[in-house]
Amino acid sequence: MAELIEGSDGVRLAVDVTGSGDPVVLLHGFPQTRRMWRHVAADLAADHTVVAADLRGYGDSDAPVARSADTYAKRTMALDVLAVADALGLDRFTLVGHDRGALVAVRAGLDHPGRVSGLVCLDVVPTLDTWAVLHGVSAAVAFHLYLMAQPPGLPEVLIGAAPREFFGYFLDLWAKDPAALADVREHYLQASAARVPSIVADFRASAGIDLEHDTADRAAGRTLAMPVGVLQQDWGAQLGADMAAVWGAWAPVLEHRLTSAGHFVAEQAPEEVVALVRSVARLGRQDPPPSAVGR
Repeated sequence: MAELIEGSDGVRLAVDVTGSGDPVVLLHGFPQTRRMWRHVAADLAADHTVVAADLRGYGDSDAPVARSADTYAKRTMALDVLAVADALGLDRFTLVGHDRGALVAVRAGLDHPGRVSGLVCLDVVPTLDTWAVLHGVSAAVAFHLYLMAQPPGLPEVLIGAAPREFFGYFLDLWAKDPAALADVREHYLQASAARVPSIVADFRASAGIDLEHDTADRAAGRTLAMPVGVLQQDWGAQLGADMAAVWGAWAPVLEHRLTSAGHFVAEQAPEEVVALVRSVARLGRQDPPPSAVGR
């Protein structure tokens, strides 16, 4: 049974805590919940305190109405993570995010470098760079980003009319091996179908306030001060961008790896994820941190 912990503004987040040792916080992606970490968490719990949380608006966490642009801003969601860490007595921790959770993790790393000792991001492109690399026919791979970027109303109606088909489309399309999701597919469909407005609001924020925050950081020259590990598919080949360089602009201390396991790498190749998390966690414990890794 998940523990409900109050986030930054009274929003309750569903959290699972296992293991003991150096803390690792796990943030899920789309269209998933904290259950995506079941294999990774079981391995890491051997020597880490593992915290897996549902993001606000997803799974068993509260889904507040988006009354302002800030409600689902990644800056706000990063504050949720810190509130959970505070409630659990975690001062510094390795933060791991997949997809949407990785965008929250990046924002937490930029805004709160003293709390995040190491950062791991799975199969995602930073918000600012996502919109920069999508162009022409290749942008069709991310049609859902454009749909959910539209003003409130139409996206919610369209997706709400056939939520299982909409979310199921991505589960099937992005799964390298659909059998790896067989035990959780129905859970993901039910959980996502129940959260259409908040999921859309999360994506809409990335075309608005999140983009504004990233643009301001880039102009100010802000980067991630902690060691960063990235594990992703070879999006560079499809989108015509050097993803190691894209991430390197944000992360001076970077370990960039490619995977052939598909988008749902934590469920289809958990050993790859665990290996990177352990590597980044070790680097994050060094004082001072290393100046360059795997560049």
